[in-house]
Amino acid sequence: MNHAAQPHTDSRETLGVLLGLVRTEIVRAMEAEIAAKGLELRFTQFLILKRLGKLGPMSATELARAVELDGGAMTRQLDQLEQRGYLRRCPHEQDRRALRIELTPAGDALWRQLTDCNDRVLKAAQHSLNATERKQLHDYLERVLHTLRHKD
Repeated sequence: MNHAAQPHTDSRETLGVLLGLVRTEIVRAMEAEIAAKGLELRFTQFLILKRLGKLGPMSATELARAVELDGGAMTRQLDQLEQRGYLRRCPHEQDRRALRIELTPAGDALWRQLTDCNDRVLKAAQHSLNATERKQLHDYLERVLHTLRHKD
């Protein structure tokens, strides 16, 4: 009896591949929007600014977790953004060994400016969906994420 794996006959992409491709296209479109504004900013740097803008000051570890970067990559991104004047590292109020990362006024203004770009990209990505489908897609993705994060 031959137990060799049979080729998959469904021509549709797997969920994982499809999610990865969608993310890649969103990143590409967002970086094109940023470049059109004459800014030298990568998508990951935009995410860092966005997280700080929405959630407020936090530690580098919390921020790395929020944008899914490892510590070394986060340090490099923070160094670049700090050199450009978009954020600063400040002493933590309760723990003098720790630092809090916060936006400067220039960083706050930049992430607010780029929010319109982000909204435009996400709206374009969902253009073929009606309001009910957009709500359902969001609900499905939240449920999948919740399930993956809370396996037990």
